[in-house]
Amino acid sequence: MFVLSNPSQVVLRNSGFLESKDILLLNHEADLLAKDLLDTANHVTALALDYNHFLHLQPYASEKLVTHFGHQLPNDNQFDCVVLFYPKSKSLAPYLINLAGLHLKLGGQLIIVGENKGGVRSITKQTPAYFDAASKRDNARHCLLYTTELIADAPEIKLEDWVNSYRLATPQGEITICNLVGVFSEKRLDEGTKLLLEHLPSLSGRVLDFGCGAGIITVALLKAHPHLNVDCVDINAMALASCEMTLVANNMGANVYPSDGLRQTSGQFDGIISNPPFHDGLHSATHIATDFVKDSAEKLNHHGQWHIVANRHLPYSDAIAKYFKKVNITAENNKYKVYSNT
Repeated sequence: MFVLSNPSQVVLRNSGFLESKDILLLNHEADLLAKDLLDTANHVTALALDYNHFLHLQPYASEKLVTHFGHQLPNDNQFDCVVLFYPKSKSLAPYLINLAGLHLKLGGQLIIVGENKGGVRSITKQTPAYFDAASKRDNARHCLLYTTELIADAPEIKLEDWVNSYRLATPQGEITICNLVGVFSEKRLDEGTKLLLEHLPSLSGRVLDFGCGAGIITVALLKAHPHLNVDCVDINAMALASCEMTLVANNMGANVYPSDGLRQTSGQFDGIISNPPFHDGLHSATHIATDFVKDSAEKLNHHGQWHIVANRHLPYSDAIAKYFKKVNITAENNKYKVYSNT
């Protein structure tokens, strides 16, 4: 049983807006709102930018409920109404609004919902000229819901217009990074990844870059060891697209695909390297971190290498000691530690 998130509950209590309409849910939550809306709507299509959210809903797909994962829909279908869940990254919102406009019929309604503290109030200033002014319709469950109407054709989306590209000097050589809006470390190299790059091990064979983001670690690895076979996994659709763009910009290749944890990876690895994306608070990070260490130990070949960088306060030591039998800290500063199994 999946409990509806607060934003989803607010959408459901305003389902009168959706009666007998063809609906697109954009950037939806990890719940079954799309299924519940079938009591009101004619047809629901759901596009998740988070792979975990997609996996929650996918088992319920049917003729009336179509599910997708990615940064765009695979077709040009248009809808009577788009329900947009305001993203945690404010810089991603204009992209999603543009995407919503492309898939709305002229005169169609855009519903934007988000948590009060999540930046959704900015929608009144972020609404482009091809929509009319956004109006607040509801305030409940610590969330706000706005509506607006498509009044002109939305511009086509070209990903290159939404990317920040920059050159980066690393110990492995200069590389080009392509960061799409909403991707971690969008405008500069974060301190944790910097520390890891300064202490990259010598690797060979098949390597997993877990939580690959824009592909910084992968490209640095391939710069130093061009013959590596690298798998890049992430849960975020924009991150995966960024990683692919970064690889192209550096004339490199790797296997890029979504994975919820290590569940969608196959086979064994000679190395696992990561700046793990655990930023949801200490309680949830503890559970996720423990699972990641456990799954990593199971996925490594004998004598395989495991290297990660993490915030000093995250509780890795106990899990590493349990599953790798020893804890090695190969580098650290006042904010981060680099852990290794060798």
